[in-house]
Amino acid sequence: MDRRSRHVEDKRRLRADEKKASHKIVAWVLGILFAVLVIVGLMGYRYVHSALQPVNPNGQTSVNVTVPAGSSTKQIAAKLEAKHVIKSAMVFNYYVKFHNIADFQAGSYQLTQRDSMNQVIQKLRAGGTAATAAGQLLVKEGATIEQIATSVNKLGKSNRNLTSKKFMALMKNQAFFAKMAKKYPQLLSSAASAQGVRYRLEGYLFPATYSVSAGETVEDLVEAMLAKTDSVMQSYYKSIKKQGYTVQEVMTLASLVEREGVTQEDRRTIAGVFLNRIDADMPLQSDISVMYALNTHKTHLTNKDTSVDSPYNLYVHTGYGPGPFDSPSEQSITAVLSPNDRSKHYLYFVANLKTGEVLYATTREQHDENTAKFASDNSSVNK
Repeated sequence: MDRRSRHVEDKRRLRADEKKASHKIVAWVLGILFAVLVIVGLMGYRYVHSALQPVNPNGQTSVNVTVPAGSSTKQIAAKLEAKHVIKSAMVFNYYVKFHNIADFQAGSYQLTQRDSMNQVIQKLRAGGTAATAAGQLLVKEGATIEQIATSVNKLGKSNRNLTSKKFMALMKNQAFFAKMAKKYPQLLSSAASAQGVRYRLEGYLFPATYSVSAGETVEDLVEAMLAKTDSVMQSYYKSIKKQGYTVQEVMTLASLVEREGVTQEDRRTIAGVFLNRIDADMPLQSDISVMYALNTHKTHLTNKDTSVDSPYNLYVHTGYGPGPFDSPSEQSITAVLSPNDRSKHYLYFVANLKTGEVLYATTREQHDENTAKFASDNSSVNK
């Protein structure tokens, strides 16, 4: 064999060896991936299988679970897990969805930890004792924690668990807040890190009408409010992150816009004014913030009022302040995320409390002129 032939033969052998080596590597990688998939699959199967079993096969204690009318599967699952009747709310949700189960009945149920997940589901489909209605709780747009507490107290005649005292105690319960923050991290993570707040859940109890059953606790009621807020905010989390805000900042500005603006057009413009002032490092000078700091309502504020020593006094402090001042509506939240007229660089506005008319200005001189227009009837609010 000549020299050239040997060289060709050597190259063929080298290619053959490389091909064998690559096949071995591919087979090795595929083998590892297959093994990982098998392990993950087995672990997943064991987790789901375990979640379908009773929490305690020997459990004898009866657990009362009330399912209010209109409860979602997610809310029911969360309540069952919180009551330690099932092991996993996530598995419950997937199981119900996979089997296309959607006919749970509202009512009061006596369940035990020895019930399997399937047994719990069958009981919820069969229906329990009709939940005696304690009434309805209306949370108005712009309501504060303390105003909501007053409304809760009216339900106390038919449900001793629902009193303003118990409600306010829960608002100061840091362990309860931590539990809710863990359950609703997108909603409450920025509220958890806020400094100097009066009530961490201020602004997060969504304005709506809530049906309340006779056996419902303040914990159940507040969690229903937070679940409603989180449900509404799902449409806005992406926009909040994209615009560089925190949920706490958005809810804070929205709570001010809620009380300052009447029409949606004015809300969006007022939101623009507030954002422009923040960008210019100017205090927001909102009367709402001062009244919250004073914990009172006034038609007119004095110089002493606007100088009150409080982190909530946005006449003195720049920025957003510690947190929300009330429960804003969805309209006010959208106004903050989609303000108008920011291109005009408005920095001031004055509102006529009698007519609802709002005038805007880019300079202090223009603002003084606008204020003079409303000064004669003594019914203006300056910003």
